Amino acid sequence: MRYSIARLARTFALAGFTWASGALAASTQSISLQCDPAQTTAKFTLGDSLHTVHGAFKVKRCDIRFDLASSKLEGEIVFDATSGESGNASRDRKMQKNVLESARYPEIAFRPGRLEGNVAPSGTSLVQVSGLFGIHGAEHEITVPVEVDLEADHWTASAHFPVPYVKWGMKNPSILFLRVGDTVTIDFQGTGGTKPDSP
Repeated sequence: MRYSIARLARTFALAGFTWASGALAASTQSISLQCDPAQTTAKFTLGDSLHTVHGAFKVKRCDIRFDLASSKLEGEIVFDATSGESGNASRDRKMQKNVLESARYPEIAFRPGRLEGNVAPSGTSLVQVSGLFGIHGAEHEITVPVEVDLEADHWTASAHFPVPYVKWGMKNPSILFLRVGDTVTIDFQGTGGTKPDSP
């Protein structure tokens, strides 16, 4: 009889633990990913006939919600278009005025919609993220390969992808003896904290 009661008690305890684990998992199906502005950047690379131009944009705001069950993503990562710098003041003024028209279009944004692939519970995963890339007053559908490390309390991610800025309606800043490419390469590096999303 004692054995049966003890066994019954263990059964109830195991059932309670299983229920609690399930409830916890359900409550954390959606998480919020927030950027650390000091460690989140979008670097750009543009080749010309003489050398390669490198620069970067500063993040303005960032808040992403990730549903682990459906792999759906919501939110946005927004960069300040007026912050773009390449180390040459004259060239940067031309980029701001003639290419980005940043006085009129001050933000560059990525609004993710869906993630394809599996995110490992620990360590690095390679996934595909689809969404809308907004620049120069228009949004364009893109799919970006992203290397992501998602932990219990923080995340890091990196992505490398082309932006065909001329095809998307912006001017090529080439002059007579200096020709530049029609595509700029973006290298995104981001990191920040994670927390369960509010129900």
